[in-house]
Amino acid sequence: MTIAENFKSLDLEITEIARNNGRNPEDVNLIAVSKRQTQDKLRAALDYGHRIFGENRVQEAQEHWAELKADYPDLELHLIGPLQTNKIKDAIALFDVIHTIDREKLARKLGEELKIQNKSMPCLIQVNTGEEPQKAGIPPKDLPDFLHFCRVECLLDIRGLMCIPPIDDPAAVHFAFLKKLASEHDLAQLSMGMSSDYPKAIALGATYIRIGTALFGERDI
Repeated sequence: MTIAENFKSLDLEITEIARNNGRNPEDVNLIAVSKRQTQDKLRAALDYGHRIFGENRVQEAQEHWAELKADYPDLELHLIGPLQTNKIKDAIALFDVIHTIDREKLARKLGEELKIQNKSMPCLIQVNTGEEPQKAGIPPKDLPDFLHFCRVECLLDIRGLMCIPPIDDPAAVHFAFLKKLASEHDLAQLSMGMSSDYPKAIALGATYIRIGTALFGERDI
């Protein structure tokens, strides 16, 4: 199948899954994960009409999108990987949404730089739902205090939560948990679900699903 056919097929599937679970398909946003993809594949996705893309690293995103962003003013770029504090200025200049706010130092410096640039940016807090020591994200028990810190002290526009479930756990358990946390804190956005588990994520309330392989195939590079 071509890239365009992959996108069309997935768009139809998202619509069906959403409707079967009593959801409005328009509330589910597909983030096409473009890390390590070729320019030909990215242009094929853009030619299809897709405009929401996710990148894991600031520098690679600059290489991918610096020129394309000027050609597609409606392009929406999401940072879905870890953000280093020394990349904050570049991230603010390039991205439209950041999904991975996960520590006080990052939140504080991001708030300071946004103020310097006189900008506002939607952000999500990454929650380490499995409390894995090697994985980024706020422990669930720390979420209330961290959310307050981000909003009150850093003046960040926190819209929702993001998670990456442990690879050996049933993903649905973590998606349901993230939805519960978001509901408790009146947060509307849920970034959860990837190529292997997005149907469960949609059923459990995902507003952003992050898909790479199912759209672009295995990476060439």
